[in-house]
Amino acid sequence: MCTNGINTGQFEQMVDQIDDHIKLERRWAHTLGHMAGDAGFPTVSEKMHAAQALLDDVRALLDEAKDALEDDAQASSNVTVSLV
Repeated sequence: MCTNGINTGQFEQMVDQIDDHIKLERRWAHTLGHMAGDAGFPTVSEKMHAAQALLDDVRALLDEAKDALEDDAQASSNVTVSLV
């Protein structure tokens, strides 16, 4: 569905692709955090787990963006765009 020049279905798929990428990076941050902790690098482990938490926040914001996309598309569906 296109709304005001935005293909909302494609837009949502692109957000999902970003989420998939962040999910992979989160998994790596988690793994590296444990590796660092097991190797006796507590500060590195702490920082990696903090990065993991921030990536969790990013994923939550992406979910919110997808929800907002639906809301915004409905709210702006009454807008008419004219060529000049």
